[in-house]
Amino acid sequence: MANCANCSAPMPSDSITCTYCGSRNDIDLKGVHYYTTHETESPRTCPRCGIKLRTIDLKLDGRFLIERCDQCLGLFFDPGELEALLQATVTNVFSVDNSRLNSINARRAGDYGITYIKCPVCEQFMNRVNFGAKSGVIVDRCKEHGVWLDGGELRHLFEWMKAGGKILEQERQEQRKKEALEQEKEERRKIAQIPEGGAYQDFDMYGGTLRRSDPELFEIVIDAAIRFFVR
Repeated sequence: MANCANCSAPMPSDSITCTYCGSRNDIDLKGVHYYTTHETESPRTCPRCGIKLRTIDLKLDGRFLIERCDQCLGLFFDPGELEALLQATVTNVFSVDNSRLNSINARRAGDYGITYIKCPVCEQFMNRVNFGAKSGVIVDRCKEHGVWLDGGELRHLFEWMKAGGKILEQERQEQRKKEALEQEKEERRKIAQIPEGGAYQDFDMYGGTLRRSDPELFEIVIDAAIRFFVR
């Protein structure tokens, strides 16, 4: 458990705000990544505080720039950057700890409740999206420009990764692909009007279907066709 840098009190697991002295702690990046300030300010604005974001370099595989608010310590990632950071930071996880994931999910509260905020780039309201399976983190996402994390949420996602959350998400994605393929097969079967069990069908001259499972009707039609053409 992290301690407050100001008063040394234990920090809550779901927040960067100390419940004793009220100060905000940069515990998301402290001790995890060395970073430097790349520019004094970014042209992008914090959706929580309304001040200019600061561009920082995480030095991940060279140059890795993200934006951060000095006041609320929120972070903005361009598309794909958050996933790259998590993948590079948390390694050697080979199994899913469901009890730990459930615990992480249950204790996630956050400092802001349910609110909709604007993208720091286009200033359009972002969508609230659950990040992965059982992460408990609802991120704010602009489909075109990236993802906003409130202070404390990155640390929460680190814990999620260590508990096997990424593995569980990959399993869920594979299951979704499988279900989509099954649904596609079902749709094709309906379009082709192939009955359950794959019984073969013939079509009459008007586009209607005749199932081989209806032998009497089928034979009647064939017999009538033969009589018509041989007379």
